[in-house]
Amino acid sequence: MTTRFFGDTAVLTGRTMRHVTRSLDTILTVAVTPIALMLLFVYVFGGAIRTGSQHYVNYLLPGILLITIGMGISYTSLRLFTDMQSGVFERFQSMPIARSSVLWAHVLTSVVSNLISLVLVVLVALLIGFRSGAGASAWLAVAGILIVFTLALTWLAVIPGLTAKTPDGAGAFAYPIVFLPFISSAFVPTDTMPGPVRAFADNQPVTSIVNTIRDLFAQEPVHTDIWTALAWCVGILIAAYGLAMAMYRRTVA
Repeated sequence: MTTRFFGDTAVLTGRTMRHVTRSLDTILTVAVTPIALMLLFVYVFGGAIRTGSQHYVNYLLPGILLITIGMGISYTSLRLFTDMQSGVFERFQSMPIARSSVLWAHVLTSVVSNLISLVLVVLVALLIGFRSGAGASAWLAVAGILIVFTLALTWLAVIPGLTAKTPDGAGAFAYPIVFLPFISSAFVPTDTMPGPVRAFADNQPVTSIVNTIRDLFAQEPVHTDIWTALAWCVGILIAAYGLAMAMYRRTVA
């Protein structure tokens, strides 16, 4: 059964990846908005924002990476919605394949396509002055956090992909997630915010994730932020996976 699941997932992931590679403009579109935001904040607002001795692009990049993922998962939800509406899922149910492999194919495609978009964003950041002396282990830690974050948000995106009534409804799920970094330490230190806003910013998942990635890039101790970040990511992942699978079983029953 396990072998069958992995085999079916690999085949179906190849199918969804072909859809992505046939429309590479999707990956470029996902990267364009975060890159535009990064350029805007670095060259327009960056001179007025005090973050210490760091070059502002170094401070900004972790939050931009999370926004990139938020943009990317909206397309995952939309692709899933399209498959649901086209009757592809019904055809799959009549075939001898592992049921959960259909969803996992979309999730793994989301991870791969988002990683490509993230690489594009980092390349542009390097061009405008981002520098890090972090070693391979720190970069791997950053990649690991971003992958777990992508998995968590993708499983959340599966839910509207299964339940939305319109394409706009499926894609709109990402809007609150894209907005969340703006009320965090992604763009400015939280100690500059009014009390209630600061309390929210300090205790929402994006801040701990951003702080952890920023410290890893800067070769600074990550303290407890990394455990808080992982707890948020894993907690969201487990809850979203359970709810998405329950919704999927109910939908295809």
